[in-house]
Amino acid sequence: MPGHHLILGEVADLITGEMLQDTHDERYRQEIARMLIDLKGYRRTDITPRRPLTITVGEKKAIVPIDFLIRVEGIAGMIIRFGPGSLVTRHRPSLAVSRLAEPYQIPLVVITNGEGADIVDGHSGKIIRKGLDNVHHRNELRQWLKTADLEKIPSERVEMESRIVYAYEIDDACPCDDTVCRLPCR
Repeated sequence: MPGHHLILGEVADLITGEMLQDTHDERYRQEIARMLIDLKGYRRTDITPRRPLTITVGEKKAIVPIDFLIRVEGIAGMIIRFGPGSLVTRHRPSLAVSRLAEPYQIPLVVITNGEGADIVDGHSGKIIRKGLDNVHHRNELRQWLKTADLEKIPSERVEMESRIVYAYEIDDACPCDDTVCRLPCR
């Protein structure tokens, strides 16, 4: 059994149709995808699941997946990061990811364990809503993006946020975690 997840078989990804390993975590991700499409009005084309994010810190490189990157009318407006357990411990690395996935700050960050969720303003880092039921509907996100600050993030900030992601997601990762990828040093 690779990694540290019990593999229950295979499941078709609701967004892409790709066959994935059926794990307890993947079942939560598929429920989140179902909620986005069935209840929140998102189109499959709005959602990029498992979006790889390359992190570079000095000579070190790694790839960290973003569970869901959501675009409305071509603008990345929200990321959703899933992880079992505590939500609060995932706030800081999730905010950092939201500052690296695009050249600008992605305005909304959803941190969820599949049962609860914190919806965080990407600029302030403050929780603005709680619960999966309160994830922004597509129409709400479209309105939010009309006034969102999409200024380019300065390179110094990118470097700092990269270090934060690397520390939380790579250095602190379980050795058997197969969701992150450490790339060879040059």
